[in-house]
Amino acid sequence: MSNAETDVAALRCGAPAEGERTTGAPRVDVLTAREVPLGGPRAMQVRRTLPQRSRTLIGAWCFADHYGPHQVAASGGMNVPPHPHTGLQTVSWLFSGEIEHRDTLGTHAFIRPGEMNLMTGGHGIAHSEVSTPDTTVIHGVQLWVALPEEHRAAARDFQHHVPEPTQVDGAEIRVFLGSLAGRTSPARTFTPLLGAEIVIEPHRTLTLAVDAAFEHGLLVDSGHVRLIDTALRPTELGYVPRGSDTLTMTNETDVPARTVLLGGPPFGEEIVMWWNFIGRSHEDIVKAREDWEASADRFGVIEDFPGGRLPAPALPNAVITPRRNPPTP
Repeated sequence: MSNAETDVAALRCGAPAEGERTTGAPRVDVLTAREVPLGGPRAMQVRRTLPQRSRTLIGAWCFADHYGPHQVAASGGMNVPPHPHTGLQTVSWLFSGEIEHRDTLGTHAFIRPGEMNLMTGGHGIAHSEVSTPDTTVIHGVQLWVALPEEHRAAARDFQHHVPEPTQVDGAEIRVFLGSLAGRTSPARTFTPLLGAEIVIEPHRTLTLAVDAAFEHGLLVDSGHVRLIDTALRPTELGYVPRGSDTLTMTNETDVPARTVLLGGPPFGEEIVMWWNFIGRSHEDIVKAREDWEASADRFGVIEDFPGGRLPAPALPNAVITPRRNPPTP
């Protein structure tokens, strides 16, 4: 997925709906989404919760787009021509619809609900994403993972994984990265990560054992969910700092609540993130953009894509500075 954003959003401080925070309960910050256009000639709107001024990363997760449900007949669906990536892995996860993926490894694959596509674009890769003709509703998340310095020039790679659903205390869990609820994904990442879809039945409470060395983010797709003692509305992401070995979430509605849980140890490196590139300096970004515009071998070519590729936007008239998370209290 291509990034066309020019601004970021702010933090809403989490608090119980009524009364004071429970003594000793972990802090929950609420990251609110902002609407941004998906890059390309037919710019589908997406809701972005990462990155933003108050928080650049959750673990190595550095980008979270949440989109739909969009009626394809009205919105045109997803139509993102070939575009580049550096220094990251992309994680595609759908709730409904189907997306055709092509990349410069020669991969021709499809993204369907309950199936994960994980693409590595370290030194450079390009791919396209187009919703299929039979798709009537498109709905899902697109996530990026920053690669650590020692692996940020990793070779191109593509992995596909279909996690088995697990039933736990009134919830259905699909673990697409890392380990949770007795399930472990075989997908390979460059830092420890957690990624899982969790659907909670109406008026049920779920408590999960998690790694206390991880910080976590819970993105709410549907329903109203209370994470620990903080109410989360649809499209919001609740952030919990490291130190908690359990997470409790309650569906407070009469319908199933769908969420996506992300986690990982704090990512200690500064990153420079611009358009579809992640580097460590302004010069890294300038070089990646020059290489893409020059059709350099670094990114390769998608031979059978029926159309042109996405041009890079103009660089800002300022040095792009590195970003990292604020210190954890």
